[in-house]
Amino acid sequence: MRVLGVDPGLTRCGVGVVEGLAGRPLTMVGVGVVRTPPDAELGHRLVAIERGIEEWLDTYRPEFVAVERVFSQHNVRTVMGTAQASAVAMLCASRRGIPVALHTPSEVKAAVTGSGRADKDQVGAMVTRLLRLDAPPKPADAADALALAICHIWRAPAQNRLQQAVAAHRTLKGRTA
Repeated sequence: MRVLGVDPGLTRCGVGVVEGLAGRPLTMVGVGVVRTPPDAELGHRLVAIERGIEEWLDTYRPEFVAVERVFSQHNVRTVMGTAQASAVAMLCASRRGIPVALHTPSEVKAAVTGSGRADKDQVGAMVTRLLRLDAPPKPADAADALALAICHIWRAPAQNRLQQAVAAHRTLKGRTA
C-alpha cells in the first residue's frame, strides 16, 4: 500500500509518501513541504498548493491519500487556512479517483507513539524510528505528513473491516424490511 500523507497548511503543507503493509516494515518513499509566501493572495496560495499536491500525485502515484482532519483551534484564521489547504488536497486526490481518509491529530499521535497527547518531538522521533531514518524529517510538517501516512497504513485494515460490516448489516437489514 502506498499512501500520501498531507499535513495541511497555507504556508507549509507537509507531504510524505510511505509504502508498506500493517505489521510489516514501512518505507519512506518521499517527504517534503509545499510552501507558499505568506504575503501572497489567498487564491494564488491555494493554486500553488494544488500544483504542489498534483506534482506529488504524479511523481509518487499513491493508492490512498491521508489528510489531517481539521480541528477547532482558538485562532480562527489558522483554522480557515488549514481547512482550505486540506480541501485542496482532498480535491486533487478525489479528481483522480484516489480514496481520501481523514485522521485527527490525536488518532495520528496515538497510532505512531501510543499516546494521543504526544508532542511534535515525540512524533518526529517515532517516525524516524519506524521508517529507519537517520534523522527526523524537518520541518515538523514533513514528519507529521509521514505520521499521517503511517497511521493510515496501520488503521486501514480495521477501517475496511468496519465498513464492510456496516455495509453487510445494511444489506441484511434491507432484506428483512
